[in-house]
Amino acid sequence: MNNIDTQPSAAPVIQALRSIGYNAQTAIADLVDNSIDAKAKNIYIEFEYSVGNGFIRIEDDGTGMTEKELQKAMTIGSKDPRTMRKKDELGRFGMGLKTASFSLGKRLSVLTKKDGIVSERCWDLDYVSDVDKWLLYKYIPDDVKVKMGDIDSDNGTIVFIDLLDRFSGTGTHKVLKKESYYAKVNRIQKYLEMVFHVMLEQGLIMKINNNMLHPWNPFLEGNSRVNEGEEQIIRVNKKFVKITPYVLPHPSTFNQTEYKNAGGIKGWREQQGFYIYRESRLVSFGDWFGMFPKDVPSELVRIKVEFTNTADDDWKIDVKKSTISVPDEIKEDLKSIAKYYRQISQEIMLYRTKTMKLGQRIKGTLNTWELATDDIKSAYVLNRTHPILTEVLKTVDDKLRKKLNVYLKLVELGSPSNLLKTDNMVKKEEQEIDDKSKHLIIEYAETLLSVGVELDIEKLAETISMMTGFEGIEIYTIKKILEREVINDGSSNS
Repeated sequence: MNNIDTQPSAAPVIQALRSIGYNAQTAIADLVDNSIDAKAKNIYIEFEYSVGNGFIRIEDDGTGMTEKELQKAMTIGSKDPRTMRKKDELGRFGMGLKTASFSLGKRLSVLTKKDGIVSERCWDLDYVSDVDKWLLYKYIPDDVKVKMGDIDSDNGTIVFIDLLDRFSGTGTHKVLKKESYYAKVNRIQKYLEMVFHVMLEQGLIMKINNNMLHPWNPFLEGNSRVNEGEEQIIRVNKKFVKITPYVLPHPSTFNQTEYKNAGGIKGWREQQGFYIYRESRLVSFGDWFGMFPKDVPSELVRIKVEFTNTADDDWKIDVKKSTISVPDEIKEDLKSIAKYYRQISQEIMLYRTKTMKLGQRIKGTLNTWELATDDIKSAYVLNRTHPILTEVLKTVDDKLRKKLNVYLKLVELGSPSNLLKTDNMVKKEEQEIDDKSKHLIIEYAETLLSVGVELDIEKLAETISMMTGFEGIEIYTIKKILEREVINDGSSNS
């Protein structure tokens, strides 16, 4: 034989696994993933203090495990990360149950029931270290089993972690005080309410010490003042990534309680950035990934990025499912999207800008010119709500204000844009344009109409003519394309 079967020593490997980088929040979240993968509808988490010598108990009503399945689940590295995962499956490496538990305490006991048949296993790390072998107890110690309780239904699982040296200082000289212990539990609750907010919104019941968890939605979806940007689908290595930007309302629109809640666990400034979701589970949040600094003017921007477990390699998701690396293929797209919405946030923060309703294209009010919305001959009008003009008008008397408004009207009527767009100057011959531009015009029009923006064909053509890439195409040409390809019900204005 040219090879040797080398078993790693148990004691040092166990200590390495315990230091894999979990904190209490990410460890509990990883354990909850297992319950969700088991199709649990109810998850009950209990933190018992007992003067620093307590336990963490997680019970679910999922499918449970057979003895063979439990043995595999309790084996270190029970899954090959290269194996194709089921749709919606949160597990990845087959490590989470063990490594997450070991990062909290030195003993992990699992009691499970499937179709009425009970199975149990127990890891005791003190014993593993003493014998320096991977010896797993087949049965849970009686004193532990009493604390765990029973599974009442035919299916379900109880995960029980005690000897909490890493979580609460059990057996060390730094035992957490009761107030600090439950403050830690409170932080875990807020973290779970954020990470699993999609599942909680969809009906998952989760409780901590009998307190119901309520979803914390980073994007304040349901708040009519939130500006939701255009959803985009981008392909990365033949896998789809969905991106949805959100710009939150100005802080002054919230009362004190709403403002604090909207700030999340990190606060307004730190919560800005990308929110990365894997199978509807938040894995990374509040991060610009080195593309931009975090600053106050941009703190209203939160951008949702969603991918499936088939793209794990592209995003280099780690064992803890709390750290990712943005694929190079998507960085420029994300940077471009973020730059646009950061600018909108800055305008709102600096000038408390009023933005358009949900679904419409967001426009800040720092532009000096706007499309006309009345029946005057001008195609464009000056922005009379521009913050600088507003300040100037406040400082002059009525007589001077009237003269200034007359002058502004003359500027509007005499601007090159408006002179070129008067009836006697606009050409009535349709331009020859390439198929790609024609397709984009149709696509933009259908998008605008699909989100409920009410524009007649004249305004629709003007709006498209202002978009980047269409500067050289006359409104008349755009209008004719719309009449033929989009507005074909006879309701258009010719």
